[in-house]
Amino acid sequence: MTNSSKSILDAMNPDRTAQTEQAREDQVVNHAGGFVFKLSPWDQLDRFLILGTEGGTYYASERQMTLNNASNVAKLIAQDGVKVVDRVVEISDSGRAPKNDPALFVLAMASASNDLKTRQAAFAALPKVARIGTHLFHYAAFVDGQRGWGRALRKAIGNWYLSQDADRLANQVIKYQQRDGWSHRDLLRLAHPKTDDQNLDAIFKWVVDGNDEMGDKAAFLHGQINAFEQIKRADNEADVVRLILDHNLPREAVPTQWLNSAKVWEALLDKMPMTAMVRNLATMTRSGLLTSGSMAEAKIKGMLGNQDALKKARVHPIQILSALRTYQSGRGARGQNTWTPVQGVVTSLDQAFYLTFGNVKPTGKPTLLGLDISGSMSGGEIAGVPGLNPRVASAAMALVTANVETDYEMVGFTSSGWTPSKSTRSYARSALTPVPIKPTMRLDQAEQVMERMSYQMGGTDCSLPFVYAKENKLAYDNFVVYTDNETYAGAVHPYQALKDYRQSSGRGAKSVVVGMTATQFTIADPSDAGMMDVVGFDAAAPQIMADFFRK
Repeated sequence: MTNSSKSILDAMNPDRTAQTEQAREDQVVNHAGGFVFKLSPWDQLDRFLILGTEGGTYYASERQMTLNNASNVAKLIAQDGVKVVDRVVEISDSGRAPKNDPALFVLAMASASNDLKTRQAAFAALPKVARIGTHLFHYAAFVDGQRGWGRALRKAIGNWYLSQDADRLANQVIKYQQRDGWSHRDLLRLAHPKTDDQNLDAIFKWVVDGNDEMGDKAAFLHGQINAFEQIKRADNEADVVRLILDHNLPREAVPTQWLNSAKVWEALLDKMPMTAMVRNLATMTRSGLLTSGSMAEAKIKGMLGNQDALKKARVHPIQILSALRTYQSGRGARGQNTWTPVQGVVTSLDQAFYLTFGNVKPTGKPTLLGLDISGSMSGGEIAGVPGLNPRVASAAMALVTANVETDYEMVGFTSSGWTPSKSTRSYARSALTPVPIKPTMRLDQAEQVMERMSYQMGGTDCSLPFVYAKENKLAYDNFVVYTDNETYAGAVHPYQALKDYRQSSGRGAKSVVVGMTATQFTIADPSDAGMMDVVGFDAAAPQIMADFFRK
């Protein structure tokens, strides 16, 4: 068959439609002008809760994406507000999202609903979603712009405080003092919680009136708060260390002038929570506490290697990845602080990244990992982490699969016109190239690979992994495509290309589309039981994908 006759047949084939043309009535136009499928409203809610909208995308601003997602949330709340609240609690409480802000924002929207049952569900869920003082301040800021401070809202805030025991409340009011223009003093004055517990009541009075006005309540003041008042006046290192050790004071309680002391940081590390430890690795290194071969290094490596502790602390893969990127660089993203990274800690952070995804079971099936390396994948950032754009983040996620599966190939794709590799396999008709990422690589090495491939950024054609497998007669049961779904440059729609591959190979191949941005689009055909859309950097995503492929 001549090339011209084949082109005519392709043009007349109803199963081969250019991506800039609508192939089915249920398709919509994405930001790039290609036709894709619209994500279900509930799946879009999941993307927003997990990925957020910080930094926007290559095609859409942060404000545009936030308004779009807020509109979707409003419609879902009107449809079934209690279900929305349940979804918020499920994703927030399980630690599947790198940041809790979207969950708090949606909860605030539900708190302003016209439906009584929705408001009641939102208020009841507040302690489960706002687990720390900072979360409560974020919620207050979000809800303040959406409704008045009526009795039910004030009661919900008051119940948050009353749900704490004295030990936890003391730690909360010391560690998280103010944020977003709100403080515990502000909220307690609004809520006026009443309690017969004299210890809680004394803490409330201390927060609202200050230490000098305690009077008879001082006898009931919590020991940690007393220690907090004492450390403010401490004038020697020994007293600071003693107060920290005796009363488990957090870093936020320590006056700034003592935070350059290795002995002070040693005391803080003794009972430091996992998330605080991850955040303060650089400071502990600068102080001289964290050095190669030190006891501090051994303790930190032990903490990072404890999968159960990571899960209990809700440490998200993004938090570890962000800490690794910052700590290994030896320089803060903001400011002039520098340090010499301890390589043992770098390695432990790298290993902890995989532990935060849980124990993912391999499918044992041949898998093709297709990474969208087009220009649009370089726009925006994941969870507000500087430099962590969807393109780099997809490589980190793909490494999880590469460390689990034994039979896989990893390729990057843009749009047609490139011939990037001299190989026995044909890349001539596609902009598809091998991605030389190995499971033995550290995350930073994988990022360097992606940076070196930046010259190939062009348009987007998400059909290429399927076309590539068909043209080269490759036997794959699983396809995983990491993309922002802004595909437009192909001569065939991705779902059509997968159908072609199934027919030519005789294999019932399945495809998972990993959405790396919180848009409303997907290339996964909702009517195809063998295609599924999941949210990028959902901590549960690798296991969800593996379970889907095994069915």
